[in-house]
Amino acid sequence: MRLTKQFLVLTTLLLSVSGTKTVRAQDKDSRPNILFIFSDDHAYQSISAYGSIVNKTPNLDRIANEGMRFDRAFVTNSICGPSRAVVLTGKYGHLNGFVRNGNTFNGNQQTVSKLLQKAGYQTAVIGKWHLKSTPIGFDYYHVLIGQGPYYNPPMKTTDGQVNHVGYTTEIITDQTLKYLKERRDPDKPFFLMYQHKAPHRNWQPGPNEINNYNNETIPEPITLFDDYKGRTSAARNQAMTVKEHLTRTDLKLDPPNNLTPEQLQVWNAAYDKKNAELEKLNLEGDALIRWKYQRYVKDYLRCIDSVDKNVGRVLDYLEESGLAENTIVIYTSDQGWYLGEHGWYDKRWMYEESFRTPLMVRWPGKVKPGSVNTDMVMNLDFAQTFLDIAGADQPEDMQGASIKPVLAGKTPDDWRKSVYYHYYEFPGAHSVAKHNGVRTERYKLINFYENQEWELFDLKEDPNELTSVYDNPAYAEIRKDLEVELKRLQEFYKDDGTVINFGAAQAKNYPTTLARRFRFSDFDNSEKSPYGAAVTTEGKNPLFQNPSSGKFNPEFKPITLGGFINPTDPNGVIAAQGGVAMGYTMQLKDGRLSFSIRSEGQLFTAAGPEVKLNVWTHVVAVLDRNAKLAFVVNGEKVQTNVKAAFLTSAPADGFTLGADGGSFVGDYGQENGLKGKMADFRLYWGILDKDTLQSWIHRN
Repeated sequence: MRLTKQFLVLTTLLLSVSGTKTVRAQDKDSRPNILFIFSDDHAYQSISAYGSIVNKTPNLDRIANEGMRFDRAFVTNSICGPSRAVVLTGKYGHLNGFVRNGNTFNGNQQTVSKLLQKAGYQTAVIGKWHLKSTPIGFDYYHVLIGQGPYYNPPMKTTDGQVNHVGYTTEIITDQTLKYLKERRDPDKPFFLMYQHKAPHRNWQPGPNEINNYNNETIPEPITLFDDYKGRTSAARNQAMTVKEHLTRTDLKLDPPNNLTPEQLQVWNAAYDKKNAELEKLNLEGDALIRWKYQRYVKDYLRCIDSVDKNVGRVLDYLEESGLAENTIVIYTSDQGWYLGEHGWYDKRWMYEESFRTPLMVRWPGKVKPGSVNTDMVMNLDFAQTFLDIAGADQPEDMQGASIKPVLAGKTPDDWRKSVYYHYYEFPGAHSVAKHNGVRTERYKLINFYENQEWELFDLKEDPNELTSVYDNPAYAEIRKDLEVELKRLQEFYKDDGTVINFGAAQAKNYPTTLARRFRFSDFDNSEKSPYGAAVTTEGKNPLFQNPSSGKFNPEFKPITLGGFINPTDPNGVIAAQGGVAMGYTMQLKDGRLSFSIRSEGQLFTAAGPEVKLNVWTHVVAVLDRNAKLAFVVNGEKVQTNVKAAFLTSAPADGFTLGADGGSFVGDYGQENGLKGKMADFRLYWGILDKDTLQSWIHRN
């Protein structure tokens, strides 16, 4: 009888346990995991799966060999931040608000990470973020701050900031593996963005790769000594040549400044000998260009070697853990890159090396191993592809198309036959002119619209894009057709030349705050005045400089600045922040107040009242909540008809007082500062009410 009872109890327990396992198995979501691997500035021509003649990438090749390689993958805008915003939103930059580096991504808008969360996926981003705002729509993030360094990166995480010691490529991989092993819920599918900083400029190799290629000569591209004679002025007027624009830091003539003593020892051991050998060469002309190319490209490839090795670590873990069978692995870059082609480094152009990006996808059981695709796909398609894989709805306002059927070898009959491009960042780094354009299977039309210049290339006859045939009568009909197609694509993608302004509402609602009040009593050359301590300005150097960060960040904010001045010269900068791309300057010009705003390179200037010399005057310049410019002189407001724009990002150059000490916002020379005296100067974000303004003037 006892045995029977024990048997019944044991049987009940076993059934209970078995039933629990059955429920859990049913609850586990069997949809595929999505691992999105994103490198920065990785040229497709430096991946051996794409036929590289400069390096080998065995681990990246695994993705292509076990999946599909795309030979016509393009980006909407060949620059880091905008490309990332497109991936997250599935929209061109003019609709997601992020068109140039330095913008801040509006995380309150619809993103694929939020949609995947809603669809039941765990979401995480680890590595380079580069969108300024805090990641939204991710259950976990562990991201670099800004661009992030190659060594010892501080990183912002869901749990607070962490200061790492080591090589960034390896640290990003360590954290990715830690997430896969420890942080994720094994019963839910994951969407993981594993994003490398490398091989972004200035190409600092890791300690394990720093001596790779030492005894090799990397093949030169055939266009290394391009003279740009077959194209418009845009190609000639850039600032990204191997010949002239690589810096001492790029060329490793100076070491990084953030290395630990142990890291610096490894660094010096690798580069001191090379630098000593350089001193003996006495190079010039083409020989110097060739040396710079070898120096630059080897460091670039060393950074890729580390990315390749670390991607291999993650692929190995997927296989060892059994995750590989149900994980789609996507490898791509935020855009292409120049490995000396056209004599360049960097990206930005619609020319092929920059416009085209690597894309390889592995999906066991779904994608034929070793397959190659030549359909025109874009980073615009990624968001909808992720959603399609997850079985989630694709919002109608997304502008791409899922490549899921393409991966299965079933390209839809209505798949695109042309792609549209738009680059905005001018003035800006590397001085690449604004342009848009269209590419078809054989032809490419580029419109440098501010220059009023066009280029047309026959990619079959001229794959290196050396000679524009825009003015060639033989291509007149083709040119006409492409111009029609360009207009059609602009209408299709709703690009009418304006960029959505998420910051306008922010500016209207921004509370008035005092960024800084200068009382000058703690300045060395201060003296008494009727308006408190005053300081003498000689017009040569700024009295004060502060970076465009923290409380000095003017992004999407109304501006009120000014104070008491007693000028001795009718010309001079009173205060400035930023430079030729983004910023503002308050100055005297020919005895009159002047206030200028630069936003996205566009200059807006208002002229104000005259200011007497050798007399104390209270002067204020205002960018109001409607982005209009105004002045207040001795308490009297002077409204202008000038409609300006808000600064859409923090300027690269910081706030300076008494002179413009960075790249210049206005049209003035090196010694541009105010001559005379200054007292009680203030910078506000926002607009002052009458009482605050009067108390400032009367110093209550």
